[in-house]
Amino acid sequence: MANGGGGGGGSSGGGGGGGGSSLRMSSNIHANHLSLDASSSSSSSSSSSSSSSSSSSSSSVHEPKMDALIIPVTMEVPCDSRGQRMWWAFLASSMVTFFGGLFIILLWRTLKYLWTVCCHCGGKTKEAQKINNGSSQADGTLKPVDEKEEAVAAEVGWMTSVKDWAGVMISAQTLTGRVLVVLVFALSIGALVIYFIDSSNPIESCQNFYKDFTLQIDMAFNVFFLLYFGLRFIAANDKLWFWLEVNSVVDFFTVPPVFVSVYLNRSWLGLRFLRALRLIQFSEILQFLNILKTSNSIKLVNLLSIFISTWLTAAGFIHLVENSGDPWENFQNNQALTYWECVYLLMVTMSTVGYGDVYAKTTLGRLFMVFFILGGLAMFASYVPEIIELIGNRKKYGGSYSAVSGRKHIVVCGHITLESVSNFLKDFLHKDRDDVNVEIVFLHNISPNLELEALFKRHFTQVEFYQGSVLNPHDLARVKIESADACLILANKYCADPDAEDASNIMRVISIKNYHPKIRIITQMLQYHNKAHLLNIPSWNWKEGDDAICLAELKLGFIAQSCLAQGLSTMLANLFSMRSFIKIEEDTWQKYYLEGVSNEMYTEYLSSAFVGLSFPTVCELCFVKLKLLMIAIEYKSANRESRSRKRILINPGNHLKIQEGTLGFFIASDAKEVKRAFFYCKACHDDITDPKRIKKCGCKRLIYSKMSIYKRMRRACCFDCGRSERDCSCMSGRVRGNVDTLERAFPLSSVSVNDCSTSFRAFEDEQPSTLSPKKKQRNGGMRNSPNTSPKLMRHDPLLIPGNDQIDNMDSNVKKYDSTGMFHWCAPKEIEKVILTRSEAAMTVLSGHVVVCIFGDVSSALIGLRNLVMPLRASNFHYHELKHIVFVGSIEYLKREWETLHNFPKVSILPGTPLSRADLRAVNINLCDMCVILSANQNNIDDTSLQDKECILASLNIKSMQFDDSIGVLQANSQGFTPPGMDRSSPDNSPVHGMLRQPSITTGVNIPIITELVNDTNVQFLDQDDDDDPDTELYLTQPFACGTAFAVSVLDSLMSATYFNDNILTLIRTLVTGGATPELEALIAEENALRGGYSTPQTLANRDRCRVAQLALLDGPFADLGDGGCYGDLFCKALKTYNMLCFGIYRLRDAHLSTPSQCTKRYVITNPPYEFELVPTDLIFCLMQFDHNAGQSRASLSHSSHSSQSSSKKSSSVHSIPSTANRQNRPKSRESRDKQKKEMVYR
Repeated sequence: MANGGGGGGGSSGGGGGGGGSSLRMSSNIHANHLSLDASSSSSSSSSSSSSSSSSSSSSSVHEPKMDALIIPVTMEVPCDSRGQRMWWAFLASSMVTFFGGLFIILLWRTLKYLWTVCCHCGGKTKEAQKINNGSSQADGTLKPVDEKEEAVAAEVGWMTSVKDWAGVMISAQTLTGRVLVVLVFALSIGALVIYFIDSSNPIESCQNFYKDFTLQIDMAFNVFFLLYFGLRFIAANDKLWFWLEVNSVVDFFTVPPVFVSVYLNRSWLGLRFLRALRLIQFSEILQFLNILKTSNSIKLVNLLSIFISTWLTAAGFIHLVENSGDPWENFQNNQALTYWECVYLLMVTMSTVGYGDVYAKTTLGRLFMVFFILGGLAMFASYVPEIIELIGNRKKYGGSYSAVSGRKHIVVCGHITLESVSNFLKDFLHKDRDDVNVEIVFLHNISPNLELEALFKRHFTQVEFYQGSVLNPHDLARVKIESADACLILANKYCADPDAEDASNIMRVISIKNYHPKIRIITQMLQYHNKAHLLNIPSWNWKEGDDAICLAELKLGFIAQSCLAQGLSTMLANLFSMRSFIKIEEDTWQKYYLEGVSNEMYTEYLSSAFVGLSFPTVCELCFVKLKLLMIAIEYKSANRESRSRKRILINPGNHLKIQEGTLGFFIASDAKEVKRAFFYCKACHDDITDPKRIKKCGCKRLIYSKMSIYKRMRRACCFDCGRSERDCSCMSGRVRGNVDTLERAFPLSSVSVNDCSTSFRAFEDEQPSTLSPKKKQRNGGMRNSPNTSPKLMRHDPLLIPGNDQIDNMDSNVKKYDSTGMFHWCAPKEIEKVILTRSEAAMTVLSGHVVVCIFGDVSSALIGLRNLVMPLRASNFHYHELKHIVFVGSIEYLKREWETLHNFPKVSILPGTPLSRADLRAVNINLCDMCVILSANQNNIDDTSLQDKECILASLNIKSMQFDDSIGVLQANSQGFTPPGMDRSSPDNSPVHGMLRQPSITTGVNIPIITELVNDTNVQFLDQDDDDDPDTELYLTQPFACGTAFAVSVLDSLMSATYFNDNILTLIRTLVTGGATPELEALIAEENALRGGYSTPQTLANRDRCRVAQLALLDGPFADLGDGGCYGDLFCKALKTYNMLCFGIYRLRDAHLSTPSQCTKRYVITNPPYEFELVPTDLIFCLMQFDHNAGQSRASLSHSSHSSQSSSKKSSSVHSIPSTANRQNRPKSRESRDKQKKEMVYR
């Protein structure tokens, strides 16, 4: 019993030991050591018991060992009853699926091949029978065989449709397909994340599907993967290759084990890491989502995805084998490594670092590392540098612009260089502009160099740069072109092929307009004929602000105006360029020049106080009281038909009255000064003498509201006569008695303004008495002649009796082009205008324009039409046209002649401007202007040599000497007479032109204007100046004197046009002689001017002002030239002749009292009222068209050329007064006459 009890106790104890062994087994199962720990535990207990007694130990050893292998079985966790590993079941499911499917596919292909081979001959026989049956059955009956074939065809069609549907579903061609593809990728990443979570658990463990949440989610994912696998299998054309795809292999080794896991209630981590291979498709998914668009980004994502997926997959394999051990070692050589330690191990292995802290212990792991290090090292060595290069080469300026609320931005593209950008920013961000709250976004396909980058950093608050092209819609979206205020396109002015550069800019315009048709575009064009291509763009609309700044047109237009008034090119260039005021204390010519340089062109709406006044009256009031110079207005026609059209009228004269909301064009030094014209109020500012005090007043006048005609008339009349409202007699009694009726009938009409014309005349007659006492004293207290103003009142030129306009209306003769803006003649052959050297010498040319042109057959065309058109404007009478003589290569001029053959008075002398014989043949010493141009400038890479031809020609002319005897040709010639004066009776009128030098003996005195490409080359034109090579162009003496012009000064027009598009219209009106958008459209059609018959409408276009120079040495203003004030001259010229003065062309040494003064002159823009004049000054003025001048000179211009001097001087703006007339001068002027003979006046 005791033994039995002891045996029982021993048995029980053995059972207890077995129970302890079972507990250890249970804990070891969860410790990932199922059978191995159980066997080792049982063996250790058996060895200890055998040391006590050998007989009983054998029985006691086997029983606990059997008990240790028994795992408690419950209904909740039906794990393996024997406690053995089941990894082979999971792996077998994947292998059976893979090889079973592969076997079935191969078997099907083999049977199909055998069937095809065996039935090949029979198929041919059946096919022949089918053809014979088809041809023999004419009755249309069908055999049962055909029905079977149709059934087969229907079956094939059904399978094909299903296959096509499956293909569409997985190819992302539809929205559903894209959603499905993205969803599969997202679920694959989710399954990989679940693997990362489960990797912290043992490799194999018991899990209850109904309680394990991650297993349930993984099961749902894999069910979806199985369905997607079926779709892919149906859509696959080649089932064998589909079975061997990477994605298919991933499904084989990840999907079946999940179902086995549910069946066995056991989980094996296994090969689930293969889901990381799905990352290879990451770039495809991003392309489906339209996230990756560039090749570099796609390549970068591809490299990263392949590298990371390979890295993670290899780490998963190492994690599996190292935590499991080798099967042939009974899994005893395992080591506990986390998944992320394996990731670390693979990285240091690929990079060949190998710290040794973590390494593989299993044979499988080491064998895998041997092969992986070969491929991993190669991948690391090739992929990583390429990835770094792609990341490093990522565009530094490849971001997107973020628009700031309340702040506009513009996009600048095209030719982006340090020079072009610095010039643009200098003018655009000038301090004289009023609050420039605009951000500038530069877009260029080349990254900026260090200097340009530094420039952007200096202006980082207002400037941003992005790398890209406007031809790419993606880049346009990056810079927010749709919300930009405008897009500015800069051109390369120094390119070798101007047509190619224009074509590039036109393509940029097309791209931008195609992306956003409503965007405003301002582009630079090099060639005038290329502007016509812009009209072909449907969304190009100059009425909406689109502008093309043609550099050739404006450059040659400026030079042409200098032929009419030397120095005008410099003045106009300074007006639209923003220059800071530089104060000089010394009394030098630079002091007065720089004071004028600080003036710019501005626009402002006129105050309602000016409504009803004539333009000269308002202009005089602005100059005297507001210290502003108004030169033009924007006129809105009163006719309903043309009310929507606005025209810019330059010095329109006294026939035009100011309307409500009229926009004025002013010359001033600051935008704040121009505000005075808008704030001016007669009630508040009438007695103010300091113009700085004219600011916005507190009057509650309704400026733009409807007012009665009575109030409009009363205010206008009282302003004219200066009397009180009660004593005002400007209104007639009839009008005063019918005020109530008019108030009810007419709201804010222009009729009331016209009724006060008498008061306007009274104001104009009495205006000198209202000016300063100084002015009254200068005028000697005398008013204008009472019969002068009525004679000078502007009327319709067609209604003037005896006007030559009526004679010009010849229905059989075409004298002007179809628009009436330019003189025109029938096309002439170039052979008819070619002069030989002897013919030119016999012609004795005088008062003409010599154009020295360098060019050959291969040179780019300059566009000489733009030079000739301003000189052939119709506001000149025919006899006033200067003869133009081209001296240059006949091959080049033949290419230009197609655009010149419709202009009169044009001749060609084949030769070279460097030949003095050719220059003497065209009497260059008697010309009014010599223009030096070159078409070869941009063909030279060295910028210092680009202007070599023009510089050599200029120095050649200046070094020439001439015979003094030629001066007799200029003896007796009548000069410029303002309109309204009788030219035939000089005794009745003291008006004469300027005195001209008796003769020119040296080429230095010849008026020359030279075109330059490189600004720094201006230092070579004048050998006697002291200009520094680094001096800006506008500060050099040749530019200030108007003898040099560079296209770079036109860069300022880009920013000036952006801020005010009317500025470009005004400049083009001034320099082109009257070119209009309608004329450009006509030239675009035919590339030539079309002649037209004279009609009242076309002849009316001749009535426009032109630029001229007025001499103070002689004529009606001679008394003011001797120490008078510029303001008095301004008022007198405006009041008497409707001439608007805006500058002075003064001798450089006029402030010096030296006997031999230099003949060079410089430009003074908009001098102040009290500026003192000298007798040698020439005054820039805008003079009206003289309708009577043509009739008095008609016979002279068409007479024989017996007197070449009169012909010469009739075509000149500046001409010589008659010596006979000079004998009737008062004796008090003898000293001044003596001075005139010693001076050279140009």
